[in-house]
Amino acid sequence: MVFSSTTFLFFFLPLLCALYFVLPGRKWRNGVLLGGSLLFYSWGEPKFVFLMLGATLVAWLAGLAMDRFENKKRLFAAAATVILIGDLLFFKYMNFFAENVSAVFGVENRLPDIVLPVGISFFTFQILSYVLDLCRGEVAVQKSFLRLLLYVCLFPQLIAGPIVRYQTVEQEIGRRNENLEDVFLGLGRFLLGLAKKLLIANNVAKVCESIYAGDPETFGTAMYWVAAVAYSLQIYFDFSGYSDMAIGLGRIFGFHFLENFDYPYLACSVTEFWRRWHISLSSWFRDYVYIPLGGNRVGKGRWMLNILIVWGLTGFWHGANWNFLLWGLYYGILLMIEKLATGSLMKKLPKALSWFITMVIVATGWVLFNNTDMTVLGRAIGRMFTVVPTDWAGVVSAADLLKSMLYLPLGFVFAIPFWRRKAFEFYSDHKLLGTLCAAALYAILFILCDAYALSSSFNPFIYFRF
Repeated sequence: MVFSSTTFLFFFLPLLCALYFVLPGRKWRNGVLLGGSLLFYSWGEPKFVFLMLGATLVAWLAGLAMDRFENKKRLFAAAATVILIGDLLFFKYMNFFAENVSAVFGVENRLPDIVLPVGISFFTFQILSYVLDLCRGEVAVQKSFLRLLLYVCLFPQLIAGPIVRYQTVEQEIGRRNENLEDVFLGLGRFLLGLAKKLLIANNVAKVCESIYAGDPETFGTAMYWVAAVAYSLQIYFDFSGYSDMAIGLGRIFGFHFLENFDYPYLACSVTEFWRRWHISLSSWFRDYVYIPLGGNRVGKGRWMLNILIVWGLTGFWHGANWNFLLWGLYYGILLMIEKLATGSLMKKLPKALSWFITMVIVATGWVLFNNTDMTVLGRAIGRMFTVVPTDWAGVVSAADLLKSMLYLPLGFVFAIPFWRRKAFEFYSDHKLLGTLCAAALYAILFILCDAYALSSSFNPFIYFRF
C-alpha cells in the first residue's frame, strides 16, 4: 500500500484514524497503530512481515540480554548486528554478488532470484540504531516486544523513511499527547507532501524519461542537461514529499519525527548539500560508521579512507548496482577534494557562482544515481559534457515532452523556502484567518491530488526500491 493510492486515502487512513481516536488509553491506541502498520506493510507482500518480525525479535532478545548481562553488552550487540546486516546482505545483495561472480569466472549462476522486501534498508537501519544506542547506554532497554515492534513497523515511516532512531520516539511510544492542532498541522503536512509527489514529481519525471528513451539523434547536450535538472527535481519532490507525508502522519498520531530535508538545492558546497539532503541517512552513517572508524581524529590518510568507506557504503545502501557504488564514491572523492583543497576557495567565490558549481555537481551525481543501465549512463554523461547539437524541430514536435516541461518552473519555485516561510509567518500572525486559509488550501490540494490519482497510472516512490 502506498500513501498516494485511493485505497490508502479513502479507506485505510480514515478508518484507522476513526478507530484510533475513538478508543481510549495508550494501550488500545498503540494496539490500533500496531495492527494497522502490520496490515499496511503486508498489503502487497504479506510473507515479508515475518522477516520484519524476526529482525525485531533479534533486537528485542539482544536488548534483554544486554540489560541482563552488562559485561557482555558488546558481544550481544555484535551478534545482533551480524544477523541484521546478514539479512540485508542476503535479500538485497546476494543476486548482485552471484551475477558478478558468474560474469567474472564464467560459471553458471544457479541462484534463484531473491525478491527484495520493500523497505528492508530502512527498517534494518532503524533496528540497528536501537541495538547500537542500547549498547552505548544512550537509550533504555525496551522490555515490551510489542512496543519495540511498533517502533520498527510504524507505518508512516516504514517503507521509505525517514530513518527514525529509537531515541527520537522512545518516550512518545508510551507517553504522547495527541491534540487538534497537531492533527490539523499533520494532515496539512501530509497533503503538501502528497501534492509534491503527484503534482510535481510525477510530471517532471516524464521529462527525463522521454529524453532518455527518445531518439539519441534528436536530443543533444542541452536536452540532456534538461533531463538532469528534471530528475533532480523529481527525486527531491518524490522523496521529500514522502518524508513530508511520513512526518505529517506521525504528527497526527502524536509522534514528532525529525526533519529529513532542509532545502538542499540552496546549498553552496557539496558538504552543505549533504547537511540538507536525506538528513536521517547522512547522520546515521556519521554516527554509526564514520565516527566509530575514527572520523577526522586520525591521520590524513586514514581520514580519507574513512570518507571513502562511508560514501561507498552510502552509495551501495541505495541499491545493488554498480551505478550506486559509483555515485557514492563520486561524492566521497568530491568531499575529500573539498575538505583538502577547494572548500576555502568556494567560500571566497561569489555566492551565486559557488551555488551554480554545486548544482552542476549535484545534477551530474543524479545522472549517475538514476541510470542503472551503463549504456544509457555513458550516453547521458557523454552528451552532457560534449557539444552535441539538438534537433529543436524534433523537440518541438514532441508534444507530451513539452507539456511535461511546463512543470519544471513549478518545481523551481517550490524548491525554495520563500513560500513556506511566508505561509508560516501569516499563520503565526493571524491564527484564525491563517487556519481558514490553510484549510481552504489543503482542501484544494486534496481535490487536485485526488483527481490526479484517479486519472493517472500507478507511479511508485523512487525510494521504495531501497
